Amino acid sequence: MNEPIFLQPIFQERIWGGTKLKDLFGYDIPNDRTGECWAVSAHPNGQSIVKNGPYQGTKLGDLWTSHPELFRSPSKVFPLLTKLLDASDDLSVQVHPDDEYAGKHENGELGKTECWYIVDAEPGSVIIYGHEAKTKEELVTMIENGDWDHFLTKVPVKPGDFFYVPSGTLHALGKGIVVLETQQSSDTTYRVYDYDRRDKDGNTRELHLEKAIDVTTIPQAYVPASYATSSNGALTVTSYVSNSFFTVEKWNVSGGETEVNANEKYTIFSVLAGSGTLTAGGQSYDLAKGEHFILSAGFGPYRLSGELEMIMSHE
Repeated sequence: MNEPIFLQPIFQERIWGGTKLKDLFGYDIPNDRTGECWAVSAHPNGQSIVKNGPYQGTKLGDLWTSHPELFRSPSKVFPLLTKLLDASDDLSVQVHPDDEYAGKHENGELGKTECWYIVDAEPGSVIIYGHEAKTKEELVTMIENGDWDHFLTKVPVKPGDFFYVPSGTLHALGKGIVVLETQQSSDTTYRVYDYDRRDKDGNTRELHLEKAIDVTTIPQAYVPASYATSSNGALTVTSYVSNSFFTVEKWNVSGGETEVNANEKYTIFSVLAGSGTLTAGGQSYDLAKGEHFILSAGFGPYRLSGELEMIMSHE
């Protein structure tokens, strides 16, 4: 199939959501508390739908099962999930399990290692990225005492920043931030602290302290941020992370047309800014801000042109 697979996203209401997914990307969001766009998802809690071509109307998970030749993957389930998040309020402080723990305690669910590309951030925005406890005893004491100011590590952010968030990392997006998140296909979150806020029915949200303490990395380990950049004609590629979970890169196209030899693996693209064209097999496809698409395994060479900023990922 020498045709990009464009996907219709699924939107999720969140207590911390807002309207920036509409404001920035023009999406038809369901309400003014829209926190998440599940852009490329085969997770049962929200599946993307194919928008074009012979598989139009098909859920991504069904496509994965019925046409494995498009993906040529050793994974049993579609392993990745691409989201856009609008943190119009602070997200809960949370942590995710690894594959082993999730498989045992969450009915075989995958663990959740993720990463963030900061699409937009209001001045003064911060994230919570790790903690200051040196031992498990210290971690438990600081949580029990609610000593959040000394316990949680805050990091200022700006558009264009990238953060790798492996399972076991305490984290939270702060108010005023929009991110593109590439993660394992998992919906398991252990909340540690939710600012004692209440939902529309006056209820506080559930915390998961026992599991969170089980899975949090102690002491916190950080991966040094060092990114390689390469160029091919009008295309500049910034390599952020490549490991057993995913490879994530930023692709900037500017000032001309570039021929790309497709990866033998299927690849996922999200257009974050600009517009352009993908040409393959004598056909041209418009790429607009907010589009998400997959190039199938063995897609073959193609050309990119225009002014584009995209995030590319694959397993």
